[in-house]
Amino acid sequence: MPVVIVENDTSQWEDETGAVYHFPKRYQAWLAQGTEVIYYKGRIKDKAFASVRLSTDPHYFGKARIGQVYADRSSDKGDLFALIENFTPFEDAVPSKIDGEYLETIPASRMSNYWRDGVRPISQSDYDAILSHATLLPSRADAAVPDTEDDPLTFESASEGSKTSYFGTRYERRKDLRVKAIAIHGLDCKACGFDFEQAYGEHAKGFIHVHHVVPISDFGGEKAVNPETDLVTLCANCHAVVHRKRDKTLSVNELKGMLRGRWVIESQ
Repeated sequence: MPVVIVENDTSQWEDETGAVYHFPKRYQAWLAQGTEVIYYKGRIKDKAFASVRLSTDPHYFGKARIGQVYADRSSDKGDLFALIENFTPFEDAVPSKIDGEYLETIPASRMSNYWRDGVRPISQSDYDAILSHATLLPSRADAAVPDTEDDPLTFESASEGSKTSYFGTRYERRKDLRVKAIAIHGLDCKACGFDFEQAYGEHAKGFIHVHHVVPISDFGGEKAVNPETDLVTLCANCHAVVHRKRDKTLSVNELKGMLRGRWVIESQ
């Protein structure tokens, strides 16, 4: 059964559209892996967000599929988050109501509180009706970018190794998998435990490098990457040491071994 997922302009979760979606455990049964979803925004409450919305009125703005679902380790309420796959934005907003009729079929028993739910199962016919009014833009899965602003070693691509010429060879990256990797692995370094926000405060909140377990340059072509098994979060120092020698990329376990050896020497 398809589902509508609500994305608020402000939220307790800092999700990125088309990458990660957090939700309370009461919606778990509706957001199983493989579920087709349509993104929805309610009426605007703060005009400061007008420039990043397709409409100030309630509307649908994209479709996607639920990927793997994880428990949110930072939640004490049993909240979860899902990785989002194949996010495809709409060119224009699809209004929640057309010609005086809602595109979602509202049960008679839910007339007074239907729109309060952040996740709403809908029929296949309602799903098809919404999409019939949408003009689809290219999927985010096709929107690779060649570099990142804050970390040239940071991973950002689901299908890696697509080469482009730019005074040499560079490898296309996608931002959504960086977001997914951080959601799964957290913001601490998986080699030394360093946390940028704890060390530097609010200014460094959310900063971490994301490392390919297998370097992009070794792929030999495009490769689908699993953010849980193929990526890991590292601090800038550990990431630099991993890539210290061009002909040898250290594993995280090798890096941990070096750190354990240093700690033993320093404790003597």
